Amino acid sequence: MIDAEARAALREALGDVIRFNVPMTRHTSLRVGGPADALVTPTHRGELSRALGVCAAHRVPCTVIGGGFNTIVLDGGVDGVVLQLRRLRKLELSDRGRLHAGCGVSHASVTKLCIEQGRGGLEFAAGIPGTVGGWVAMNAGIGVREVRDAILEIEVMHADGSDVTSIPRADLSFSYRALEGLEAGSVILGATFETSDSSREAVQAEVDRMLAQRRGTQPIDVPSCGSVFKNPEGDHAGRLIEAAGLKGAQAGDAEISPVHANFISNRGKAAASDLVELIDRARDSVRALSGIELETEVKIVGRTQRATRRSR
Repeated sequence: MIDAEARAALREALGDVIRFNVPMTRHTSLRVGGPADALVTPTHRGELSRALGVCAAHRVPCTVIGGGFNTIVLDGGVDGVVLQLRRLRKLELSDRGRLHAGCGVSHASVTKLCIEQGRGGLEFAAGIPGTVGGWVAMNAGIGVREVRDAILEIEVMHADGSDVTSIPRADLSFSYRALEGLEAGSVILGATFETSDSSREAVQAEVDRMLAQRRGTQPIDVPSCGSVFKNPEGDHAGRLIEAAGLKGAQAGDAEISPVHANFISNRGKAAASDLVELIDRARDSVRALSGIELETEVKIVGRTQRATRRSR
């Protein structure tokens, strides 16, 4: 919980940009999760800097999200401040074909600009949910091409909000579904990507192909968080879960997708605990069947349950 002194400092620094006790069901793709102690949705870098500065001074924990994809917020909510960066969405293309995108820019906006300007190289991202900040942090991709293959540099704000640093690709350490080595608590502000000469028709055709493939193989018509587990070396998490007989398995309103077993969907009023139950069931079943330990790709954050107030 945020103490009274920290709460007052946050309110003074941020005004209407901060709200307290905000249900996270409205801010995650799975539509689950208890309340955040506070939610900050900055409209510019100055507000983000002030939020980080106050949190650092008062030792208030921060959790960063973009579009709320790839995240499960537990039913007890989130301690401290949730920084939702979806409004930091500056997007521009330089005369050298470099695409500069703020951390809150969506995949749809990137795809639209590339089609309009006939710039290739980022078609692989079409349909990948979330925002640019999440793409970079997770090294999003489709196997044959990932963010690290297209990125030129990123901008990062220090954990206390005091400074911004540009980091070139040569100094970035990407691995499978991760960007490693950044200062703990620092925030990705945006990224610059390399694009290539193409045509509107060619980029549109490749984007259409990628989207059609996703529509045919993924449950895009129900709330989900994208892939739940990382693919183990030499195999696919979805195949292993399906082999364990769990395709279509349910817990409450949560369901392991009958379309793709590495997706879990909210069919209505699922709780985070329902999702976690299916994650544990899938991990246990795959381990028992094959000896493979599945590692989650989705980030699970928050408290398992809200503390109960004592009666006066």
